[in-house]
Amino acid sequence: MTQSQTIPNRTDESLNPAERAAIDSVPTGLYIGGEWRETAATLPVVDPATGRTLCSVSDAGPDDGLAALEAAANAQADWARTPPRERSEILMRAHRMLLDDADRLALIATLEMGKPLAEARGEVTYAAEFFRWFAEEAVRLDGGYMTAPAGNARFLVARQPVGPSLLITPWNFPMAMATRKIGPALAAGCTCVVKPAEQTPLCTLAIADILRQAGVPAGVVNVVTTSDPGALMTPMILDERSRKLSFTGSTPVGKKLLEQCAQTVMRTSMELGGNAPFIVFDDADLDAAVEGALAAKMRNIGQACTAANRIFVQRGVIDDFAQRLAARMAALPLGRGTEPDVVVGPLIDDAAVAKVTELVADARSRGARVLLGGEPLDGPGNFYPATVLVDVPDDAQMCHTEIFGPVASLTPFDTEEEVVTRANDTPFGLVGYVYTEGLRRGLRVCEALESGMVGLNQGVVSNPAAPFGGIKESGLGREGGLTGIDEFLETKYIGVQL
Repeated sequence: MTQSQTIPNRTDESLNPAERAAIDSVPTGLYIGGEWRETAATLPVVDPATGRTLCSVSDAGPDDGLAALEAAANAQADWARTPPRERSEILMRAHRMLLDDADRLALIATLEMGKPLAEARGEVTYAAEFFRWFAEEAVRLDGGYMTAPAGNARFLVARQPVGPSLLITPWNFPMAMATRKIGPALAAGCTCVVKPAEQTPLCTLAIADILRQAGVPAGVVNVVTTSDPGALMTPMILDERSRKLSFTGSTPVGKKLLEQCAQTVMRTSMELGGNAPFIVFDDADLDAAVEGALAAKMRNIGQACTAANRIFVQRGVIDDFAQRLAARMAALPLGRGTEPDVVVGPLIDDAAVAKVTELVADARSRGARVLLGGEPLDGPGNFYPATVLVDVPDDAQMCHTEIFGPVASLTPFDTEEEVVTRANDTPFGLVGYVYTEGLRRGLRVCEALESGMVGLNQGVVSNPAAPFGGIKESGLGREGGLTGIDEFLETKYIGVQL
């Protein structure tokens, strides 16, 4: 099975009027203390489908970061005293404003990140839902009252905002990851400084402007964009006014941040890398399993920490499954994300293409067979075709690192015990997927997998109402769900002597 090695329908790389208007609608300065500030240095924002610069944004330095932290610290006391209902109503207004502005926001996300427009619209809806979920949680913060065992005192338990929070978001879901952090911070009564990824700053700047319009007071949300995250963030992390760091990104960077946070014993939440196993047993509904694998592998062009990284298929059905999956992936239109019906857009940058190319070459050198794709595409832009590899050995590099591209890596297994052992043979533990029609087997395997989340007969697990996060080197803490707001709250015990 082959796929065209050129990129179709990309004769005009200039922005059309609607695209230009969407980009021009976003403020490009730093948002500090309720004001937009320009800097002398600027950071280019590049369309990964064309390599062309969309615009430039302000490039913050350490002093700008400390100014943003000062604004957040100055606003903290008043925001913590703001009634929960008022905080809730602001977030609910922001939720409605995101949905009303979905077309513009989706176009911004597609242009700066590359994901297909239909998927970008889905991300806007997903992002807005975090504001609604945490708007509802803001008015449900609980506490406690109990009688001391000896009967002579009472115990009061209060939950209070942790304080100014540093939020670092990734480039792959620039809108949803911003709201997933900002939403619970604001609901809990915390102010924040947001540092978006340098590749995709526009989505966060657009959200900051919407929050301003929704009524978030000056200094409660601050956004700093930079080409040098280390220089910007280190002084803020080491500053004792910062009381919380929430980071989504790679495990190596997360480990460095944890070392820095230890200096002030700062509260941390870490959503780090993954190496998700996708397990298909021979009793599975293969049509459903193929569709689930397609969703788990190809969401965001494979550039997701939840992407199916190692697809284990029981030996008796692997050939059938591989052919079906390859046929489905071969039919996915490839091109610039703004084009109609495109499903496979560009990867984020040249380095991403180089990484995927190297991983595929390594797997082939170790005996993996190519059913589809397998070679980088000619032409401008950071494109790699949908690819299916079969018989990928466990010692292949792609079995030990996130592929972060549209490459499905298939390998056979024989027994339940074997596949669970192989699936758990990784320092990561974010998510796993299991396809089987056997209820008892499904529950056994889900409980045995060492991961923070498992999809049983479903290829997408992310939901604002569910706790998102991993174990082992995939992270600390949870985002979303009933526990998501806990990451931004401290528990205070008050003893009352009677």
